[in-house]
Amino acid sequence: MQPSEMIKNGHHASSDRRGDAGSEPAASACSPEKRKRVVRLWCDGCYDMVHYGHSNQLRQAKAMGDFLIVGVHTDGKISKHKGPPVFTQAERYKMVRAIKWVDEIVEGAPYVTTLETLDKYNCDFCVHGDDITLTVDGKDTYAEVKREGRYRECKRTQGVSTTDLVGRMLLMTKAHHSNMDNPDYQQHTDNFGKGPKGHSPWTGVSQFLQTSQKIIQFASGKEPQPGDTIIYVAGAFDLFHIGHVDFLEMVYKQAERPYVIVGLHFDQEVNRYKGKNYPIMNIHERTLSVLACRYVSEVVIGAPYAVGKDLLDHFKVDLVCHGKTEVFPDKDGSDPYAEPRKRGIFRIINSGNNLTTDDIVQRIIENRLQFEARNQKKEAKEMAVIEAMKRREQQEQSGAAAQ
Repeated sequence: MQPSEMIKNGHHASSDRRGDAGSEPAASACSPEKRKRVVRLWCDGCYDMVHYGHSNQLRQAKAMGDFLIVGVHTDGKISKHKGPPVFTQAERYKMVRAIKWVDEIVEGAPYVTTLETLDKYNCDFCVHGDDITLTVDGKDTYAEVKREGRYRECKRTQGVSTTDLVGRMLLMTKAHHSNMDNPDYQQHTDNFGKGPKGHSPWTGVSQFLQTSQKIIQFASGKEPQPGDTIIYVAGAFDLFHIGHVDFLEMVYKQAERPYVIVGLHFDQEVNRYKGKNYPIMNIHERTLSVLACRYVSEVVIGAPYAVGKDLLDHFKVDLVCHGKTEVFPDKDGSDPYAEPRKRGIFRIINSGNNLTTDDIVQRIIENRLQFEARNQKKEAKEMAVIEAMKRREQQEQSGAAAQ
């Protein structure tokens, strides 16, 4: 995706911020000529089951420079090194392109980050999370780029990992909560985001804690402008995936100057109409996932299920869209879209992608043994890395004491 093709919807700075004196960390110490140089950054990964942790990494990376290139590995490379990916490479490429801080993606990126890759794409440095950067034998996988001073680190997002999400889906068949009145439901919501019972700090993650600051970091902060078409969509947007992205992209294309507002239903509401163990992600997690999408301008957290007069008037909605998925009736059996239909502003959107959250859960459950083995392998690898890190720390301490 070339910079000229980028969708500039107010969510992220332009790919070329040459006039911005604050765009480089050491900008104040640089000459005006140096300040004008665009700082290019590289991130790479599998980006399988893309979640708000990935988006937050890319957000932090983008803040370190001006132009962010993301390398995404092929299915073959992931299968060889980690086990089968949940999503195909075509789906993963499209998901990463939809993240608003990404300027360009490289399809089929090398599995190991080298200076050669950084030079090929004219990147100043690569950015990685502060989790595993060691192999099982204690060797640093980023040693080469670190040695040349072309490595930066960002904070890993607590409370989520692909391993964790797969673990949540594998639990789907073990519990059933059919409605919000079920006494087990509160227990279900209490378990959100706590991840598998692993020992590794990267796999057995802590619960995700939402803060107003995190929402501000993800939000565009842009108000609708005169001449914008205000489009409203609502739903669970659980496990925010490529089906959602294709739908939102099509919604975005319904107007010349779209301002897309996504109404997210509270967990109890989603559980009422979806049943089972849904939603897999809680309202706080779903908020960040949706805000990270370049086609979205605003999110209503805990939107009413019925798209009524008050909501339409408050946001001055011009158009209400829904996908080709089933519209579940409200608690009283009424049509939640009765008011927009009456106003003649309701539109069914065919995105051409039928993928649903249920389909993704089925992909995981059908390959349960493979994914359980993958999770266990990842946990074992991480524990081995932790032991290697401890040994290295002890050796360094012994060396310091000997001196």
